[in-house]
Amino acid sequence: MSMRRRPLLYLVICWVIGNGAASILPTERLFTAWAGASLLLAAGMLPGWWSRKHIILLWITLTVGGAYWEWNDLRNESVLPEALGWPSARLEELAVHAEGTIVSTVERDGDRVDFTVKLEKIRSSGGQDGSLPVGEESKSASLNRDGTSGAAGTAAQSVHGEKIAVQLKLQAEQEIAAAATWRRGDRVALDGSLASPSGARNFGGFDYREYLRNRHIHWTLKVAGTGQVKAVPPETLSLRKLLRWNDAVRAELGAELESLFREKDAGYLKGLIIGMQDELDPETYRQFSRLGLTHILAISGMHVAVYAGFLLFVLSRLRLTKETALTVTLLLIPAYVLFSGAGPSVVRAGVMSMIALYAARMGVLKDGMHILSVSALLMLIWEPYFLLNVSFQLSFLVTAGLMLYVPLAAPLVSFLPRRLGSAVAVTLVAQLVSFPLTIYYFNQFAALSFAANLVLVPFITFAVLPAGTAALLLGKVWPACAGALARVVEIMNDATFDAVEWTGRYAGITIWSSPSLLWIGLYYALLYGLLRVLKHYADTHHAPLYADDETRPLEGLRPHSNPRHSAAALPGDHQRMRTLTRCRIAAAALAGGLALLLYMGYRPERLSPEGSVNFLDVGQGDSILITTPGGAHILVDGGGTVSFGKREEWRIRRSPYEVGAKTLVPLLKKRGIHRLDAVILTHGDQDHAGGLQAVLEEIPVSALLFNGTLAQREEYIKLMKTALERGVRLYGVHRGMALSPNDSSKLSFLWPVPIKQDGEEIPVLEEQNPASVVFRLDMSGRSFLFTGDIDSKTEESITAANQSEGIGGASAVDVLKAAHHGSKSSNSAAWLEYWKPSVSVISVGAHNLYGHPSGEVLERFIDGGMLVYRTDQHGEIQMRIRDGEIQVRHKLKAGIDPGQS
Repeated sequence: MSMRRRPLLYLVICWVIGNGAASILPTERLFTAWAGASLLLAAGMLPGWWSRKHIILLWITLTVGGAYWEWNDLRNESVLPEALGWPSARLEELAVHAEGTIVSTVERDGDRVDFTVKLEKIRSSGGQDGSLPVGEESKSASLNRDGTSGAAGTAAQSVHGEKIAVQLKLQAEQEIAAAATWRRGDRVALDGSLASPSGARNFGGFDYREYLRNRHIHWTLKVAGTGQVKAVPPETLSLRKLLRWNDAVRAELGAELESLFREKDAGYLKGLIIGMQDELDPETYRQFSRLGLTHILAISGMHVAVYAGFLLFVLSRLRLTKETALTVTLLLIPAYVLFSGAGPSVVRAGVMSMIALYAARMGVLKDGMHILSVSALLMLIWEPYFLLNVSFQLSFLVTAGLMLYVPLAAPLVSFLPRRLGSAVAVTLVAQLVSFPLTIYYFNQFAALSFAANLVLVPFITFAVLPAGTAALLLGKVWPACAGALARVVEIMNDATFDAVEWTGRYAGITIWSSPSLLWIGLYYALLYGLLRVLKHYADTHHAPLYADDETRPLEGLRPHSNPRHSAAALPGDHQRMRTLTRCRIAAAALAGGLALLLYMGYRPERLSPEGSVNFLDVGQGDSILITTPGGAHILVDGGGTVSFGKREEWRIRRSPYEVGAKTLVPLLKKRGIHRLDAVILTHGDQDHAGGLQAVLEEIPVSALLFNGTLAQREEYIKLMKTALERGVRLYGVHRGMALSPNDSSKLSFLWPVPIKQDGEEIPVLEEQNPASVVFRLDMSGRSFLFTGDIDSKTEESITAANQSEGIGGASAVDVLKAAHHGSKSSNSAAWLEYWKPSVSVISVGAHNLYGHPSGEVLERFIDGGMLVYRTDQHGEIQMRIRDGEIQVRHKLKAGIDPGQS
């Protein structure tokens, strides 16, 4: 594939490399990398591979690509501090009055409404500049019909171009109707308080701040109730009005689907047909995700291809000329892209389709890689941050992979019928190409993903999708027929859901840590080399022996002998055998290299050969991951989202935040934790036990150790039932028991004492805190004490029991996990004097409602000469044992870095 044959492809590759390097590397390292790349390109001129003109062109493209990213990234800064006259830190929770235009769809989930506003004006309404407070401002704020604000107060500052994410909390069920009238393009005036998006609080955790920044959003605006929002639709015909009309049509079609189908089917088909994924059942999404089928749940390139193909088919049947049909389809594709939500994969497919149709119309530029290159370049020039979008990356990589790898894989399935062989080759290549990004972003892969995609994707694409679309289109025209067709679609959906659920039970889910970019590059190179060698082997093996000389004399050959097996084989046969042998050797070497690479990628993260203890930030709760020198993984508690009382049905969200599913499980998977050797549940309170439900559902667990009691709480009972269903061994631990994962690690359990009860039933204990599991970890010469939520009375009991057993001078520990999140009812002076810890770790949520940690306890820790680490200030705290010392690092930089022990 030379530069002369595909110059545009190489230029786009250089542009992407320039963009990617600038997005990853800091400025000083970027310059060093640029200098190195310049030397490599200069070296390319020496052997005469490419001409000097081509090398210079590639160098310019690489340089301009990196500079273009840097230029855009430097401009991606908030102007609100300058406009409001306050530093960023002072803008937190500042009450403001803002005006602008809604530039996203308005999405409601329970009692929360989310949308994005492109600001035009903003001013403080908290009194600093003489303006009214938010509560009073909202009474007089209104929008005139021309879109200007009629609010009293000081003049607002112009902030044209800044986008802000609005998070509105509905105050009453009656407000749902008001929020439902808002659309893209509406001019709005809002009163609320500013907040900066939270960054990642754990190593490798999701960074919401960076996620929004890549969408040019730097602040969120928290609004209480629809009464703080005044919206008017645009009056003049404009793109904004077109977008508003588009959203209204999509909402109407969504309502039509709801009237035709059951709730679960309607949510599923909204994503499948019109790209509205917000109402998809979370459990259905989880099951599809386990099998790598989420791409079918949203509008993608496949849908655009089906749409374009259907249009061309219909137009050809209407006797239109080929040129006219291509032109009409070309003009209608942008409408479909806009109608389907205009996600990166849809935009990519739409741009590619339009270029391909134009090329077919004009008879030029028919090469698929050129079309893909042009599409990528146009999208990245329009929005460089597309490069960091998962959908964009998967869409372009899989499309390019299909173009490059399918021709290589086709001979390997030539023994199958043509259509089946093509489907197998396409599905296999799509799986192989998407594999690195799948494990990089989602950290799991199902062994049955290939089979599920091979069977279900064609079924959904060519049966469910057309039938569901037909039912939707017939809904207003022929209701009876639409209803009958909807019943058929529901039967097909039931079959799909049952197949996905059944396959998911035996999917063979493997968990992978996120690989490096070098690993991903080596994977694609080895895969390409292996498929190329196998294709060459297949072509050589099936090639005719004497195609170059059909009149070769038969002397020297035995009658009725097969030339392939004749002892008197001719020179051509010897050449074939040598070629086949070389191919076998090369294939074995490449396959071995690929297998070694996969093994290296599959290994879990090992933070320290002498062990580590990671205090994860799960908000107001506890969760600690212990990794022993032998590689055993022990999870202590799982955090949990605490809910207060029963919520009204309309307030319940489809996918509420749950710390186990949204924080803990992704962290464990990203670190390549394939199995937890033990989970220790200190007690049954929700802020310790809640997140373990998702852990048991998603990650294999060998044993669950708990305090030997039950609590009559629905979540706790469900957790125990799940453990039994998953075959997890349950152990009720008590004082005197010990666990030794390896020779250099030992867990000694100090509490609780066994509860005596007649019969074999597990005792029920509603007050769980005093019965928390307390244990000491001795690992590689260092010691840690884990205390759950015990109170000072329990501390006295443990101390007294230790002293009665003669455990005195050897009781000192290096690290104490503060009991009950630093509560003043725990962590007594006598307790600290007994254990004499050098370091204390407090697992506590930022701005929690309980006042944890207690100021009295903090003073006690400091007076005792301890270093204090807090998850609310430091985020995740990792303690690695190296050379007999504890090395500490934490995710967030607190006001004063507490240093290292």
